[in-house]
Amino acid sequence: MATGVDAKLLKSTKFPPEFNQKVDMQKVNVQVMKKWIANTVTTILGNDDDVVIELIFNLLESGRHPDIKSLQIQLAGFLDKDTASFCKDLWKLLLSAQDSPQGVPKELLEAKKQELLQEKVHAFSRYTLQMKADI
Repeated sequence: MATGVDAKLLKSTKFPPEFNQKVDMQKVNVQVMKKWIANTVTTILGNDDDVVIELIFNLLESGRHPDIKSLQIQLAGFLDKDTASFCKDLWKLLLSAQDSPQGVPKELLEAKKQELLQEKVHAFSRYTLQMKADI
């Protein structure tokens, strides 16, 4: 529920056009998004702030179609200058997730593929070095 101050901020703040699109949280793999949220908030704040992370989870799960504009206003006191970029990134991922059959944003799937590929490259390099050492 927005306070009078929040309502004024909602009217006066310029939001990205993506924020006009609705997200259906029933189509989103919430567990994957929770991991991304927790990691990103921890990176922004420099520590693991369970209060802020849980607040975001609760705001996203409070209904089928969360209000990203209200979420951004409510997070401003916690994430300061990083609030707008965090919310924009979050919303883009949620929009992508709801269009994915698995409910996972394609951007996160691609990042995971790259991570696994890097692990294979490193494992192969270690194997090659070990083979040379054994010769």
